[in-house]
Amino acid sequence: MKGYIQVYTGNGKGKTTASLGLALRAAGAGLRVYIAQFLKNGEYSEIKALSRFENITIEQFGLGKFVRGNPSEEEMAAGRAGYLKLCEVLMAGKHDLVIAEEGNVAVMCRILSEKEILDLMDLKPDHVELVITGRGATAAIMEKADLVTEMMEIKHYYKKGVMARVGIEK
Repeated sequence: MKGYIQVYTGNGKGKTTASLGLALRAAGAGLRVYIAQFLKNGEYSEIKALSRFENITIEQFGLGKFVRGNPSEEEMAAGRAGYLKLCEVLMAGKHDLVIAEEGNVAVMCRILSEKEILDLMDLKPDHVELVITGRGATAAIMEKADLVTEMMEIKHYYKKGVMARVGIEK
C-alpha cells in the first residue's frame, strides 16, 4: 500500500484528535504506528489509552510547557531528540503510520526548522503514511504534502473560561 503525507493545521480544535483517530484506525487494522509528540510531556489521557496497543509506540519530546520567546537549550535538545528519533523511525521503515504531533508548532517556535520537516518528508519510505500536525504549517510544508486539512475555529468554549477537561482536551 502506498503511503502519503498528511498535514493537519489551523487554529481550530481537532488536529491531534484527528491524528490519534487515524492511529486508532491503523492499529485496529494491524498496522504499526509511531507517534512523536513535540513540546508535550506528561500523562495525557491519550498516552494511557494508546499504550494499551502493542502496535502503537508513543514518545514525548518536550518539557510540557509553552515555549515563550526563544526556546531554551533544554527545549531545543528535546526537539532535536524527537527529530532524530523520527529520522531513525522513518529510515527503518518498520512502521506503517508515523505521526509528528505538533511538528508545525515546533517549527513556529524555532525548535525545528522548516527544512528539517521537509527533510523528514523526503525520508518517508513509499509505504509509510506520514502525518504532521499543529497550527502554523508553512506554505512549503503544505505544498509538499499530499493532503492538507485546516481546522478553523468558529467558536470555542475556552473563551468562556472552560479549561481543558480530562478525557476531552487532555
